[in-house]
Amino acid sequence: MTKEEHINYWLESAEHDLETSDTLFEADKYDWSLFIGHLVLEKLLKAVFVKNNENKIPPKVHNLVRLAELSLIELDEERKVLLDKINDFNVEARYPEYKNELYKTCTKEFAEENRNHIKELYQWLKSQLK
Repeated sequence: MTKEEHINYWLESAEHDLETSDTLFEADKYDWSLFIGHLVLEKLLKAVFVKNNENKIPPKVHNLVRLAELSLIELDEERKVLLDKINDFNVEARYPEYKNELYKTCTKEFAEENRNHIKELYQWLKSQLK
């Protein structure tokens, strides 16, 4: 695959996952909606990594702040804090010892607020691909 094909792969996968996140939210599966929201941003960061680096294969890293650093993106403090917070949705949805805690925290209002952050970051990361 060419560099452009790799970027498009990650971008298309992120777009598909954003739709999945929306579907899960509408089905009141707020914790899973946020888990998939983390994946959306991870995939976009991997697209940016491919764009900004010689290597077409992004690292197998799930930490969004670390991926942003490896992708050579300059983060302001607000975005760094948001990405770090969204990292929690990956860990807390994945591991049983944290899963129940996220489930209890994940009200519709909590999920909606964080989905809005995810969608803002999604648009910002897409702009990094231009």
